[in-house]
Amino acid sequence: MKKVFANATEALDGILRDDMLIASGGFGLCGIPELLLEAIKQSGVKNLTFASNNAGVDDFGIGILLQTKQVSKMMSSYVGENAEFMRQYLSGELELEFNPQGTLAERMRAGGCGIPGFYTKTGVGTVIAEGKEHKDFNGETYILEEGIFADLSIVKAWKADETGNLVFRKTARNFNPPAAMCGKVCVAEVEEIVPTGSLDPDKIHLPGIYVHRLIQGEHEKRIEQRTVRQREDA
Repeated sequence: MKKVFANATEALDGILRDDMLIASGGFGLCGIPELLLEAIKQSGVKNLTFASNNAGVDDFGIGILLQTKQVSKMMSSYVGENAEFMRQYLSGELELEFNPQGTLAERMRAGGCGIPGFYTKTGVGTVIAEGKEHKDFNGETYILEEGIFADLSIVKAWKADETGNLVFRKTARNFNPPAAMCGKVCVAEVEEIVPTGSLDPDKIHLPGIYVHRLIQGEHEKRIEQRTVRQREDA
């Protein structure tokens, strides 16, 4: 099965359509599939639902799809740093399904494992629990959360081999593995593709069985919030 494609547009060819649920990896601006997001923007598909930790910033990450009004709903755990996100939500243009961060990660992981739902204490007694089934275990109340089964997963890794085994670097190993797991189809972008067999099996973070298509590309190294210390001799 051929997994390596020339670019993001080719890798998404025949997959994209309106009304998709897309799981996207990344945390803030770290480890986000920026090349695939740009290709989705250029495709013009609309009315998309994104399951993602956040929506990037106004001009980067999922933020570029908010600018073009291609996203109708976000399933997120952090909604800061994006003024357009806030504007659309407050004006009623964008639907938001807010998730505690661990709950969102587990919903993705559960979907990837074929688990339709699980109980968690997180959110009990808050607006997160409204309308959800409650159940007591050993005297403690839990709420039922559903696994996420996405139409498409898009993720960004550091290295891959030609069969799609992925290695993530440091903080980029955040939402990417569970996001990759929960999609019917997973497309990954990486900084380097190495020959099959050259990766240490013990260092592989996501097996290639989850990855259907793969591209290599150049990536922008953005910093979401730069904090520096003033020089003592300044």
